[in-house]
Amino acid sequence: MTQRPDYFVKSTEKTLAVLLAFNGGNPEMTVSQVAAATEQTRASARRFLLTLTDLGYLEANGANFRLTPRVLDLGASYLSGLTLPKAATLHLESLARELEESAALCVLEGQDILYIERVSSPRLYSMNVSIGNRLPAWVTSMGRVLIAELGDAEQKEFLAQIDLQRYTEHTVANLEQLRAELARVKEQGWSLVNQELDEGLRGLAVPVYRGDQLLGALNISVQRGRADLQSITEQLVPRLRRAAQDIADDFGGRLA
Repeated sequence: MTQRPDYFVKSTEKTLAVLLAFNGGNPEMTVSQVAAATEQTRASARRFLLTLTDLGYLEANGANFRLTPRVLDLGASYLSGLTLPKAATLHLESLARELEESAALCVLEGQDILYIERVSSPRLYSMNVSIGNRLPAWVTSMGRVLIAELGDAEQKEFLAQIDLQRYTEHTVANLEQLRAELARVKEQGWSLVNQELDEGLRGLAVPVYRGDQLLGALNISVQRGRADLQSITEQLVPRLRRAAQDIADDFGGRLA
């Protein structure tokens, strides 16, 4: 057995081993499965799993545990090396070039959306956000797409924690209006946020699904005056949906 140096912290090794046990072949695991995969006792594995759950890096799904998007916080520079952002990059670049607007891929993390990939508009104006940045989910198009896809209980809990505030005169004013908007987003399958976070800027987003798995939300920023509602619904939404499907296919292969 290799002799570890005096400074070596065994608990750190075990913590990373638990996180790394979750992968594409094992997205959800029980305590017993993690214990076997990491060569720990069941009691030890359970303590690590519950601690990582309390810290927000894992979430419980019945008897199973799975990773949450917060693992991305372990290193913003690592985001660019992830499979999903890599799968999205070329499609975001194509959207940004074709539409002359910024394009982004986001996931829901706590009460925020987290940018995991973004390509800026080739034109001069662009919001000052980059990979790893966060924005309040409820006031963004990508956040509303992701919130609308939550189960009833999860969505209720999410909305109970929202701190509503006005960013512009267009911002949704109360929870009733927000619930109505989320219902509309769920029904139509896309979200348009009109100058609620930033004056002069619209956000358009669609969910990115691979089968039944929600991967994230695809968004473009549209400056006011560059597209009317009809062109958004008839031209931009279908274009985003095609890109979302292409990202999902590149990420995990085309489903039959």
